[in-house]
Amino acid sequence: LALGIGLLVDNSIVVLENIARHRELGATRLEAAKRGASEVTMAVIASTLTTVAVFAPLVFVKGIAGQLFKDQALTVTFSLLASLLVAITLIPMLASFGGGRKDEDVQAPVLRTPRTRVGRWLRAIRLFLFNTVPSFVARIIVRASKWIAVGFRVILMPLTGSFNWAYDRAADAYPSVLDWSLRRRGVVLVSAFALFAASLLIVPRLGVEFIPPLSQGEFLIEMRLPPGTPLEQTDAIMAQIQRSAIGVDAINSTFASVGTGNRMDANPDEGGENWGELHVEMASSTDEVAEAAAFASLRTELERIPAIQYKFGRPTLFTFKTPIEVEVSGYNLDELRLVSQAISQRLSSLDRFADVKSTTEQGHPEVKILFDRDRAATLGLAVHDVANRVVNQVRGEVATRYSWRDRKIDILVRAREEDRGSIDDLRQLIINPESARPVTLESVADIVVDIGPSEVRRVSQQRVAIVTANLRYGDLGAATTIIQSVVDELVLPDGISVRLAGQSEEMASSFRSLLFALSLAVFLVYLVMASQFESLIHPFVIFFSIPLAAIGAIVALWITGSTLSVVVFIGLILLAGIVVNNAIVLVDLINQLRANGQPKMEAIREAARLRLRPILMTTLTTTLGLLPLAMGFGEGAEIRAPMGITVIGGLVISTLLTLIVIPVMYSILDRKPDAKMAVDPA
Repeated sequence: LALGIGLLVDNSIVVLENIARHRELGATRLEAAKRGASEVTMAVIASTLTTVAVFAPLVFVKGIAGQLFKDQALTVTFSLLASLLVAITLIPMLASFGGGRKDEDVQAPVLRTPRTRVGRWLRAIRLFLFNTVPSFVARIIVRASKWIAVGFRVILMPLTGSFNWAYDRAADAYPSVLDWSLRRRGVVLVSAFALFAASLLIVPRLGVEFIPPLSQGEFLIEMRLPPGTPLEQTDAIMAQIQRSAIGVDAINSTFASVGTGNRMDANPDEGGENWGELHVEMASSTDEVAEAAAFASLRTELERIPAIQYKFGRPTLFTFKTPIEVEVSGYNLDELRLVSQAISQRLSSLDRFADVKSTTEQGHPEVKILFDRDRAATLGLAVHDVANRVVNQVRGEVATRYSWRDRKIDILVRAREEDRGSIDDLRQLIINPESARPVTLESVADIVVDIGPSEVRRVSQQRVAIVTANLRYGDLGAATTIIQSVVDELVLPDGISVRLAGQSEEMASSFRSLLFALSLAVFLVYLVMASQFESLIHPFVIFFSIPLAAIGAIVALWITGSTLSVVVFIGLILLAGIVVNNAIVLVDLINQLRANGQPKMEAIREAARLRLRPILMTTLTTTLGLLPLAMGFGEGAEIRAPMGITVIGGLVISTLLTLIVIPVMYSILDRKPDAKMAVDPA
C-alpha cells in the first residue's frame, strides 16, 4: 500500500484536471463533468491496465523474488483497479454537484479560493449525508470538516504556492522548448540516444548482488578449536570472547553455548567439546555502521586466539546463511579435501573475503577398521558379518524389551567395558564366538586412528565439499567473478567438478525469472496500448518512455550508491508500467485533436500544452508517495529503499524527457495524413 499510495490518485488527478479545464472554458458543472470524464476515460483505463499488466507476471516469478513481491503485486493490482472505478464514476459525480458556473471562482488563482471550493465540496457531501444519517450528525461532521479545511489551508499554503510558482514558470517556458525540439528533431533524438548509451556505461560500476545486505540487529559467531580441546578450555575461550563483545558499546546483550551435543547424536559440524556459538544482539537494529564496527572488533579479538576457526553469520532470512558457497563434487574424499582446501586457502588470501571455511576441515578423531578381504575369506568369514558383529559389540544391540508399567525399556547387549575401552581391546575382540577356533579382529583387519572429515554432504546423491565465506566489502557479482577466476586457475583431478552455489546460484535463477517477467510485462503493456489506440505505431512511440526511464533509474542508483539486485529489478518492472502512463495521456489527446480536424503539428503543440499540468501533478504525487520508501525509514529499509530510488529516478527523468521526446517521435513516426486522421482517429 505504501508503494501504491502515489499511484492511486493519478487517475483521479487526470479526470479532475480535465473537468477543471472545461469549467475554465465556460462549461457548467454538469457539462464539464460529462465532457471531462468522457474525454480521458479510455486513456485512464489504458494507463491503469498498463500498470496492472506489469504486476501480473510477478505472481509467477519463482524463487526468493516471487516470495518477496507476490503479495505486493496482488495488493497494488486490486487497489489500482479500485482507484480506476472511483476515478471514472465517483469523481465525475461529485464534480457535478453544485449550481451554475461562477466566473470569479473558476478564474481566480488557486490560493484565493481553497476555502470556497472546499465549502462547495462540503455542501455536496452534506446534501448526501442528510439523506442517509440524522441531520444533527451531518451538521457536526460538516462543521468539523470546515475547520479541518481551514487548517489544511494554513498548512499547505507554502506548498501550493511553491507548486504554482514552479508550474507557471514551466508552463511559460515549455511551448518554446517544444517548438525548438520539433524544429530540431534530429538533435533531440541523438541527444536522447547519447544519454541512454552513457547511462549504460554506468551499469558496470553499480555492482550486482542478490538481496541488499539487511541489518537485523543480531548476528552469531561460530567457533571451533582443535580436536581434543577439553570442554573447560573451550568454555574459557568463549567467556573471553563474550567479555570482549560486552565491552563493545553498540552491543546490547550476548548469549553463548559451548559443547552442544556429542559426536554420536549431534550434527558433526555443530557439536563436540571443541565447538561453541555466540549470539550477539545489537543496541540498534538499523545501525549498519555500528554492526560493521562490532564485526571488526570481534574479528580482531578472535585472531589473537591460536588455532581457532570461526565464522560470522546472521539469522537465516531466506534459504541461506553465507553469501559465498562453492560446491566441490566428486567421490574421492581425499581429492575433495585437497581441492576444497586449495580454494579455501586462495580465498583466505584475498582481503575481500572473510570467515572462509570448508566442510572438510578439522574433522574429529576416529578409529578406522580396514578389512583384508582375502584373509577374511581364507578364514571363512564374510566382511559384512564381521563388521556387524564389531558394531554390535562396541555400540550394542537391542536384544529385547522390558515392560514396566506403560513403558518399554530397551535391553542393550554389548561387550564389557574392559573388552572395548581401548584400541588394543578392539584388536582382541573375538569376531567368531560361535566357532571352536576363536579369531580376533586384528587377524582380518588393520585398526588405525585418524582424523576423519567433519561431515560428508551429498547433493543429488553425490559427495560434495562446501567452501563458505562472507564478504568484507564489495558486491556479490564482483565476488562471484573473482571466485570463478580462482576456480579456473585450478587443475582439477578426474571426477572432480566445482560450481558456485548459494546466493550466486539463487541470484542467477531469480534474474532469469525476472527477465522473463519483464519481457512478458512489456508484451502485455504493448497489447493494452495497441487495443486502446487501434494502432501498431502509437504504442511503439510510447515505448520510447521506457529507455528514457532507464536513464533516470541508473543515474539515481549511481548517485545513491545502490547496487543492482532483485529489488531493483522489481522496480524496473514496475517502472515499465508507470512511465508509459504520461505518454498514453499525451498521445491520446493528440489523436483526439487530430480527429477534430487540427493539423498534426498544431495538435502536438496543443496537446502537450494541455497535458502538461496533469502529467506534472501525477508525477509529483507518485514521487512523493514513494519518497518515504526511498529514504529508507525503519527496519527492513535496506530491501525497500532501492526499489523506491529506482522508480523515483526513472519516473522524474522520464517525465522531463517524455514531454520533449514523445512529441518528436510522434511527429516522425505518425505519417497518416491529417484528412484521414479526422475521419479515422485510430
